[in-house]
Amino acid sequence: MIRKRFKKRRKTSTWITANHRIRFPQVRVLLESGEMLGVMSTSEAQSKADQEKKDLILITENAKPPVVKIIELSKYKYQLKRKQAKHRKNQRTQKTKEIRFKIFIEDADFQAKLNKIINFLKKNQKVKLSLEFRGRQIVKKDMGYELMGRIFSATSDLADIEQEPKIVGKKMFALIAPKGKSKNEQS
Repeated sequence: MIRKRFKKRRKTSTWITANHRIRFPQVRVLLESGEMLGVMSTSEAQSKADQEKKDLILITENAKPPVVKIIELSKYKYQLKRKQAKHRKNQRTQKTKEIRFKIFIEDADFQAKLNKIINFLKKNQKVKLSLEFRGRQIVKKDMGYELMGRIFSATSDLADIEQEPKIVGKKMFALIAPKGKSKNEQS
């Protein structure tokens, strides 16, 4: 019996330089509240942190002189974790929804799909329209362009055409974006 190797997911943690690992001759010191203490030697800053029974943590090493903060290490790690979580929460990726059509579609089905497209556009999402030609339907390309035109005219007040209809193999694709979100206006 062959066993597969089990891979653990490793947490990517950031390395925090603290206390005696700070190797700069002079540093700019901040208190936990964000108040500036001033520029002093690293040993002097470490002694101030020891007096307050807290840690000396390197915040920015690229600054001249490097910035350190007097704060408890666990509290600083917690603040970093919260900041990263908030950053992830605020990140929004633009999702593209796809609606598929067939060349021969009933009016009720067309209206249902059109309502879905309108809902996606109201939620500020791009919509990819795809039309599949089956068998010999590929010779009826003009009907495909006509169907796309019906969609474009029905959504003209909500959407801009980002990509004109084009045929790739046996499929026709087009892309519409909410008004103000098209690539022409972003440039």
